Amino acid sequence: MDILLQPWPWYVSGPLISLILFLFFYFGKSFGVSSNLETMCTIAGADKLSDYFKKDWKERDWALVFLVGLIIGGFISSSLLTTNGIDSINPETVKELETLGFSYQQNSYVPDELFSLDAILSLKGFSLLLIAGILIGFGTRYADGCTSGHAITGLSNLQLPSLVAVIGFFIGGLIMIWLLFPLIFG
Repeated sequence: MDILLQPWPWYVSGPLISLILFLFFYFGKSFGVSSNLETMCTIAGADKLSDYFKKDWKERDWALVFLVGLIIGGFISSSLLTTNGIDSINPETVKELETLGFSYQQNSYVPDELFSLDAILSLKGFSLLLIAGILIGFGTRYADGCTSGHAITGLSNLQLPSLVAVIGFFIGGLIMIWLLFPLIFG
């Protein structure tokens, strides 16, 4: 049990991810989570509103099972396989966030200043989440996949569009953290 309770080193987790990808490729499937949103929208009847969703969702029902497995695995990992709750955040990161007005709460990955009910119901908090959600949704569809799909599957397939997308993700992340984040919260 001690092996499961410790963080796994890259030389164990990396080959395991590679094995999963190999199995996906072997069975003719592609890894990615963002396409499940299309599948759920199709199941919910979005095909009646837009031709974009006129797809046979039963061809991707395996992906929904994979998504449910991710959720169950995350729950098991966070509730049963952690000894001290959430791992501590790097002290340097905590200091930098405190200079921007965020307080670090033990056993939390997200700051209450952004994700508490009070913050979400404020005009600034609601606007930030709405704009971020639109940008992420648009970017995911425009890039034809999410960060994990491009970075893990696309790069392992040596796809040039995935390399361009991953470079764009990194540039966007750097711009957000070093330029926009201090302007919004500084």
